[in-house]
Amino acid sequence: MSPQTHARLANFIWEICNLLRGPYKRNEYRKVILPLTVLRRFDCLLEPTREEVRRQYQRLKKRSEPVIFAALRQITGSPVVNVSPFSFASVLDDPDQAAPNLNRYIAGFSPEVRGVMEKFEFEQQIEKMKENDLLFAVVQRFAGIDLSPQRVDNLQMGYLFEELIRIGAEQANEEAGEHFTPREVIRLMVNLLFHADEDLARPGVVRTIYDPACGTGGMLSVAEQYIREQNEQAHLLLYGQDLNKEAWAVCRSDLLIKDEDADNIHLGNIFTHDAFGAGTDTQSFHYLLANPPFGVEWKTLSTVIRQEADEGFAGRFGAGLPRISDGSLLFLQHMLSKMRPETDGGSRIGIVFNGSPLFSGDAGSGESEIRRWIIEQDWLEAIVALPDQLFYNTGISTYLWILTNRKEKRRRGRIQLMDARRFFVKMGKSLGNKRNRIGEGRGAAEPDHIGALTGIYARFRDGEKRSFPEEDPISKETVERERIVSRVFAGEDFGFHKIVVERPLRLDFSVAEARLKRYEEAALARAAPRRAKADPAARATLLGARRKRIAETMRLLRGFRRKVRSRVFRDREVFLAALRDFAERKKQPLKRAEAADLASMLSERNPEAEICRERNGDPIPDPELRDTERVPLREDLGAWFEREVLPHRPDAWVDESKTRIGYEIPLTRHFYRYDPPRPLATIEQDIETLTTEITALLDEVRS
Repeated sequence: MSPQTHARLANFIWEICNLLRGPYKRNEYRKVILPLTVLRRFDCLLEPTREEVRRQYQRLKKRSEPVIFAALRQITGSPVVNVSPFSFASVLDDPDQAAPNLNRYIAGFSPEVRGVMEKFEFEQQIEKMKENDLLFAVVQRFAGIDLSPQRVDNLQMGYLFEELIRIGAEQANEEAGEHFTPREVIRLMVNLLFHADEDLARPGVVRTIYDPACGTGGMLSVAEQYIREQNEQAHLLLYGQDLNKEAWAVCRSDLLIKDEDADNIHLGNIFTHDAFGAGTDTQSFHYLLANPPFGVEWKTLSTVIRQEADEGFAGRFGAGLPRISDGSLLFLQHMLSKMRPETDGGSRIGIVFNGSPLFSGDAGSGESEIRRWIIEQDWLEAIVALPDQLFYNTGISTYLWILTNRKEKRRRGRIQLMDARRFFVKMGKSLGNKRNRIGEGRGAAEPDHIGALTGIYARFRDGEKRSFPEEDPISKETVERERIVSRVFAGEDFGFHKIVVERPLRLDFSVAEARLKRYEEAALARAAPRRAKADPAARATLLGARRKRIAETMRLLRGFRRKVRSRVFRDREVFLAALRDFAERKKQPLKRAEAADLASMLSERNPEAEICRERNGDPIPDPELRDTERVPLREDLGAWFEREVLPHRPDAWVDESKTRIGYEIPLTRHFYRYDPPRPLATIEQDIETLTTEITALLDEVRS
């Protein structure tokens, strides 16, 4: 069945929602549609063995439940078994008893299926539909849909589930980050992840695959399909976790249908309940794939996450914590903590991010430190910039990260960046915000972008180019332009020193009337006691004493002005010495801190003045002249400073105590290509042509 067919089937199922209008809001439709789709799929799956199962059940029904279902699974060839006397259609034989019959039908399933239906909370919906006289009509419509494996295979069933949840998410107006991954994106990820695993073709090879945000299981299904196509004898174990009950229930249903171990799919938040953490049998995996929600804040989980971060690398978040508004790099650290040791074969990771994890956070921030840790460990293998408008609920730019602790020898110490933003074909009809898709070579007319990108990745060349048809912004004609699609860098190329360049404070000093007024106003504003006192009289006394001191200081300063007249001091120490000497002779000595405060109030910046210095002789930095610079990590700081700064600012220096190391990956900058403007003569010619055409049109109007 083609994607268009499954989309039509999904739309047909959603048309049943017309029956639900009134008692149900639009965002509640999926509470009915999803569990009924799952039930109908199980019913179609069990149809060929239904009678034999019933006969065998009559002979075994006095045994314990585990014994009964173990025996019946041998008949169905699946973990899914139903021992009730009903089928999906026969629950309607007695319309008045449709609700209890449907509940008995669900109760007759094996425990795994009952657990799924409990998470759907479908019993409540049965009662609601019964109360509104909807149950018979809705179940009858579903009974007419053929979801047998012969009609809809397991892969297409996964498509159908995702399509239903996508439409439901749009109707519920869920956030853009809560989207589902298009299958062509997963296939690209899987191709890049598995490309380097030469052992996949080995008979009996065992591989574990884990998705910490598994949703409906799309990534697990595509990964499994890829390996099965390479090696039917491979032994695959699929693991996952998700906090969305509906998605979890669908994923479990999908694995049950395919006779996989559905118990490996867990419900819960990976940050507060790591189902594969310490103390569990499975703590590491061969392959890890994820498309976590974009830009999800972790404020409500901050206590638990910070506690684990305090454990350092004994926990999952030892490299650092990102800003609280975006937990993307928490997901990545969680996945990195699940890597198998390199001596045990290592692991490979694929994860989809938006642009934020590439560059958010300054040097020394949590994001920068996480990037630094990953790159210094030499785990980052490649980043692929994907086309925009690929996802159903968001049109933002996305990036595929590939990480591993078992790099090929030629890739060690290197990182490949790939620009796949032009590798797409326009869709005939948009699906939500999804207007583009990566070409998969469907028919002779469609390019195989996945194959092309896999080849670019495998060749691992710096500067590899490819031609793309692009529209000229002026002529609107389509032209072929060559663009670089692959760059290879050393890990250090993404690191930098953030240095603070200081310049000395240079001030002049005088007791001109304008500066005296400025001092007096500031001093009076600060005179009020900062702490309110219980006794108003004491407060008034303190305020009066401070004002008296200000008045005495003003008389002292005016006396000093009569002595020095309009002199402007360009040396701080000379000014302070003269002021303190005058105060001593007037029997009104100034403390050092008080004199320094006065000097600050009576000063103005003057680039011609002498440098102000600390008591130890070091120059005082001027905050207004302070600057920060980024110096590539490969550069010698001393040589860079002498070359780039000192020729222009000979008095500058670097405050080494503030130097920080940062890492960012400015991917788009490395693929930027300058397209020069057209020659001026060509532009002038176009203007003349347009002017002539406009004049001719005006003449026609006038005539």
